Amino acid sequence: MRRRDFIAAFASATVCPIAAIAQQPKKVARIGFLVTGALESPEARAILKTFYQGLREHGYVDGQNAIVEVRAADSKIERFEALARELVGLNPDVIVASNSVAGRAVQRTATTIPIVVAVMGDPVGDGLVASLARPGGNTTGLTFLGPQLVPKRFALLKEALPMIVRVAALWHPGAYGARTMNDMMNDAERAAQTLGLQLRLFAARGPDELDKAFSAIADERADALIVFPSPMLFAERKRIVDFAAKLRLPLIAMGREFVELGGLMSYGADITDFFRLSGDYVEKILKGAKPADLPVAQPTKFELLINLKTARLLGIEISASLLARADQVIE
Repeated sequence: MRRRDFIAAFASATVCPIAAIAQQPKKVARIGFLVTGALESPEARAILKTFYQGLREHGYVDGQNAIVEVRAADSKIERFEALARELVGLNPDVIVASNSVAGRAVQRTATTIPIVVAVMGDPVGDGLVASLARPGGNTTGLTFLGPQLVPKRFALLKEALPMIVRVAALWHPGAYGARTMNDMMNDAERAAQTLGLQLRLFAARGPDELDKAFSAIADERADALIVFPSPMLFAERKRIVDFAAKLRLPLIAMGREFVELGGLMSYGADITDFFRLSGDYVEKILKGAKPADLPVAQPTKFELLINLKTARLLGIEISASLLARADQVIE
């Protein structure tokens, strides 16, 4: 796995371990953290592990000179509001929201507490910041540009499987703001039409609706499955990959995590690593920086992953040219 470089107009160089230890702050930092999935799930544990790593890179260790208060929504985004109020009631120095939906929930409650959103879809379109360069307000963070890459994923899917016609798309209504969702859905429909694909949309508003969506997709007899960006769908990725494997459906999604579980392809930024990088923002805010002045970081390069083992199981032959462009091929 290779780390990807990120653009940020602020300096975010990693502090070396010796310097970090020497500069450990005396005050105990209080940090709120709002995560989408269930706290005991492997997905949430991976996110927290990466976040704690990012804090350690700046000399903060949970239980020593920092206290991280974690609240988990169990993949039910309607719980974000109550959990955000709970975190605000603890009066932390900064709150880290794991995604755009969580970030908007915290924004509605925390009017003065600094907020770092680790993985934003469309920060401006969702109303989280005024602009990427000058966020304004009390919110900043990183964007993975996931919704904007949906057409590219359609193109890669068609290149890998030239003969496909019917494509099922699993999506989550309300995953982002209305403007972002409308843009993403319109872009998807245009991309499918351009590529000669018949697109069928299957909605799941929460984990409880996934089985119903799976059943409808199975009845569709689609040639492939594309998973649209969504914090909830990302948290439920193992169920989705297992379903695709059961139906022998080639799957493309927004992050490498799907491919590592057995999905066919992914195209996007390294989402899990965003939580490590969010430690840069937390450290700067704890040292007095204002979120309004900290530009939103954007990925400069995206990774294409292909699971060749899955391709073989599905009887798919991936072209040599596509394999050569992949950042990682899982054998």
